[in-house]
Amino acid sequence: MVNKIPSRIRWAVDFMDVQPNDHVLEIGCGNGAAADLICRRLEGKGKMFAIDRSEAGVDRTKARCAAHIEAGKLTVRQIDLATLRVPVKRLTKVFAFDVNLFWVRDAAEEIALLHERLMPGGSVNLFFDTTRPEQVSDILAKASEQLRDGGFRVYIVDSKMPPVIGIIGRR
Repeated sequence: MVNKIPSRIRWAVDFMDVQPNDHVLEIGCGNGAAADLICRRLEGKGKMFAIDRSEAGVDRTKARCAAHIEAGKLTVRQIDLATLRVPVKRLTKVFAFDVNLFWVRDAAEEIALLHERLMPGGSVNLFFDTTRPEQVSDILAKASEQLRDGGFRVYIVDSKMPPVIGIIGRR
């Protein structure tokens, strides 16, 4: 069975422009589609760390991405972002797709952790499906405000097809 990469995930990962030596954190790895696509672009010292609060999400990512784990490119853990421990100033990119944390509640602590762990010039890339247009303005306003308050320069990207918005925070 071939695991298809959804077009919205492919668009978001393409936008992120993963480089071979990037160190990427994925928040909410779910079924592992993004982790698989990102790991295919990593070479040399490039590494990825994927986290999910859900045991099922972690298990699906581990199954889908077993070759990347075995190759030493990917580490997958069941943990929430607030308790994550990664070396300071190691990450070049952070990726999340449809992770509600950044717009449904105060995420100041998590955003401070990301700001501390990202290398200068690094980015937090928060992507959301826009098939529920009534939520888009809230997502944009709240996630952007939280990233700005956390010390990030924020800009917005969007795609009509697939229907995706991205809130990008640059350190």
